[in-house]
Amino acid sequence: MPATPVRLDLSSPVRGPRGKPPRHFVDLTPDERVAAVTALGEKPFRAKQLATHYFTHLTADAAAMTDLPAATRDTLVADLFPQLLTRARTQTADGGTTVKTLWHLFDHAKVESVLMRYANRTTLCISSQAGCGLACAFCATGQMGLTRNLSTAEIVEQVREAARALQAGEVPGGPTRLSNVVFMGMGEPLANYKAIMATVRTLVAPAPEGLGLSARNVTVSTVGMVPAMRKLADEGIPVTLALSLHAPDDELRSELVPVNTRWDVDEALDAAYHYFEVTGRRVSIEYALIRDVNDHAWRADLLGEKLNARGRGWVHCNPIPLNPVPNSRWTASDPRVEQEFVARLRAHGIPTTIRDTRGSDIDGACGQLAAEEDE
Repeated sequence: MPATPVRLDLSSPVRGPRGKPPRHFVDLTPDERVAAVTALGEKPFRAKQLATHYFTHLTADAAAMTDLPAATRDTLVADLFPQLLTRARTQTADGGTTVKTLWHLFDHAKVESVLMRYANRTTLCISSQAGCGLACAFCATGQMGLTRNLSTAEIVEQVREAARALQAGEVPGGPTRLSNVVFMGMGEPLANYKAIMATVRTLVAPAPEGLGLSARNVTVSTVGMVPAMRKLADEGIPVTLALSLHAPDDELRSELVPVNTRWDVDEALDAAYHYFEVTGRRVSIEYALIRDVNDHAWRADLLGEKLNARGRGWVHCNPIPLNPVPNSRWTASDPRVEQEFVARLRAHGIPTTIRDTRGSDIDGACGQLAAEEDE
């Protein structure tokens, strides 16, 4: 099917509820935190105490902050830790080790996060926007349109809530730590670049100024916003970059991922390879396998050829069985076709791993819970 030309306004036109979230402790620099507590009549060292409670003890509950004066702790928390997320709905799968949460934001915008506990790691998939403005054809979030960008604190709060639940033993398997964060939930992360980078810096900063995660365990995904990919390479933070490609040829990719009409397949792959050259970090290529659409053996061969044309050892491919969206014409590939696609990539020497599709029985595709609420 020929691609339909799409004009993209990458300034992200917004529909639906809008608003600026209230000021939160996470949105402030360390110096600004000191200024904020002193403006409330407290000693400067209270800022570090608050940071320790939030980033180490994972709490924003005034009652738990017993090392702060009882007379002022409620004021400090009310002023610096406004409630940004309200749990609206939770679904679980895999014996409770996969937890999908729909959050309502302060202005009734909706986002989702998914916590997945494995034998050797725990991974949280987080959202960076409420909705998405890039309109990928098979994506539940893409069909919602964009409501707004999330603030740094709104993104970090998704992480703190998950880390707190794991620390408290609320996920089967006993208390544990959050080890991995992936920006693969609702939204295009690199379209909210400033907040994403502030979030990444907060995630990897050592306690008590951040959550102390390894940068190598943080993954930032993109559908191919080339200038932002190149900018990310120069940040000096070795996160993993994941490029959601979904087709190796421009004709099909422009239909599936309209941003391809702005930056085509080769430009996106060149930017991904540049990221590898600058950081030394292997790039992940994400590829949702869609039955009779992009799962042809010749497309696997073309993808392998394009990746190898840029070098060896710089990339890892993750074919993903599509999580179907209700009333969509898109569905997952036949398992035999999937196996042939993987075999073709491996024959080209491309390390290839089928992505685990956890939560497919609980509206696994990001955006489905939010979409259901709007029906």
